[in-house]
Amino acid sequence: MEDIKKIHLGKAQCALDITDGSERGEYVCQDYIINKLGRPHRSVNLMYCYYPLDEGFPERASVAFASDDVSFAWDYPYDDYFTYKGGLGGDKSAQPFEQMRDIRRHGQDVTLTLTIDPNVTDEHLIAVANDLKTFGRMFLRVNHEATGNWFSFNKRCTYQEVADFFVRVTKIFHEYAPNVKLILCIGGIEQKDAEKIEKEAEFAQAVCETDVWSVDKYPALHWGWPYDVAERGGNSHARYKISDMFYLTKRSYERFTEINGGQGKPMTLGEMNVDGDVTGPYEQAQMVKELYDTVKSEKATWLSSITFYQFRDRGRLGLEIEDPSNPECGFEQPELAVYKEIMKDEYFSPEISEEENVQLPATLRWGGAEDAEGLAVKVHFEKNPTFCEAYFEDDSNLMLEINGKWFYKSPECKCVDFMPAFFEKPLDGECDLTLKIFAPPASGENDLSIEGGDMNTYTTINALPNIRVRFEPTEL
Repeated sequence: MEDIKKIHLGKAQCALDITDGSERGEYVCQDYIINKLGRPHRSVNLMYCYYPLDEGFPERASVAFASDDVSFAWDYPYDDYFTYKGGLGGDKSAQPFEQMRDIRRHGQDVTLTLTIDPNVTDEHLIAVANDLKTFGRMFLRVNHEATGNWFSFNKRCTYQEVADFFVRVTKIFHEYAPNVKLILCIGGIEQKDAEKIEKEAEFAQAVCETDVWSVDKYPALHWGWPYDVAERGGNSHARYKISDMFYLTKRSYERFTEINGGQGKPMTLGEMNVDGDVTGPYEQAQMVKELYDTVKSEKATWLSSITFYQFRDRGRLGLEIEDPSNPECGFEQPELAVYKEIMKDEYFSPEISEEENVQLPATLRWGGAEDAEGLAVKVHFEKNPTFCEAYFEDDSNLMLEINGKWFYKSPECKCVDFMPAFFEKPLDGECDLTLKIFAPPASGENDLSIEGGDMNTYTTINALPNIRVRFEPTEL
C-alpha cells in the first residue's frame, strides 16, 4: 500500500434512492441489499403512518380492522402502512428507528415517508421533529400524493387543509429539526396541454415553503392489487409511454419553478417503477432501463434523484418478489440485473474526488451520503487474486469499496473478504486498485452534544487494515 490520500464523497448527477418496505412488502436489512446490488444508495425510503388520535393505533390498520369486506388497499380507517411508534409519548427503541439506524450505519441517508393525520396538534409534530433530530441529513416526505383521494388524510380534510397542514409541518421542522429536509409530493402537470399543476391554488404556498419537489410516476401500475388480477380489458391498471412520463415530469418541475418565482429547488421522482402485473417481467426490465437511459441521455440536471419502488414486493413492483411461503426470502426479477448496471453508471454514481495526502491517525467526517470524508490507499495486484481480505484490529464502523464493489464492516467484524469484488469483474492482468474507506456513524445516530453534531459525525482512524492478497491456492 502506498501513500494515504483524503477523499471526498459527493453528489451524483442524479442520485439513486430505493424504497425498502411498504404496505406491499417487508423491510429487508441493508446487508442483504448492498451485497445483492453491489453498492449503497444515496437514501433509503421507509413508509410509515402516524394517526395517534385514532382508535386502533398503533396497531397496523389491516390488523386492527381485518375484514373480508375490504376490496381496496386503502379501505381502512387509516392508511395501512407500518405504524410510526415515536411521536408524543413514543418509543425510539421501536420502528422505524431501528431501520433508520441500520440504513445510516451502512452509509446511506434516510427518507421517511410519513402519512399523518392533519388533525394532530403542534405538540405531536414537535415530538416527531425531536425524534428525528439525531439522524443527520435526512428527508421527510409528508402526506405524499396529496392531490389524490385514496389516503385517509385526504378523506378527512379538504385539499386546502392538507396543503396548509404541510406548510405547518414544514415550519415546525425548520425550527425544531433543521437537519430534516421536507419533500412535497403532489400531482404535477398531468396532461400534455395542461398549464397548471393539480390543485395549484391550494398547494402554491406549499410549493414555495418546501425544500424538495416531488412527483410519483409509474409508467405501468396495477392499483387493484391484491384484490383482483390485471387482465386485458380490466379497469384497475394502466400503462403509459416512458417518453410521455418524462415530459410530464419535466413540465412539472418547470411549473413548480414558475410558482416559486423562477427559483428552482431539488426535484425528485419520489416513487418510480414499472408494474410487472401489467407488462410482465421482461418488458418491465426494458422499460426501467429506458427510463434511466432517458434521464441520462437528456442530461436532466433538473432531476436530483429517483427513488425506485421497491427492493422486495409481494406483488410485481420489486427487484425481488417476496416468497409467499417465507417473507424473508425473495425471487430475483430480470429488472434487478438491469438495475445493477444502472447503479454502475457514472451518471448515477456519487462523485469521489481525491484531496491531499494524509498521515494516520486521521479523523474522518461523515456528513451524509453526499458529503463525507474518507481515505484512499493503493493496493497492488500481480493478477486476479485467489484471496483478498482485510484484517482489522479496531471496532470501527466502515463502508469499504474496491474494484467497484462496496462492503460493510460492523464494529464487531475483524475480517472482510473482498473476493466477491472479483467474481463479476476479474482482473485481466497486473494493476493497482484503490481501496476507499468511509466511516458512517456506528450507532446510526449523531451526537448533538458536539459542535455541528446535528449534521456531522467524526471517526478517528488510527491504523489501516492488514490486506492479505494471494494469487494461488494455499496448497498446490
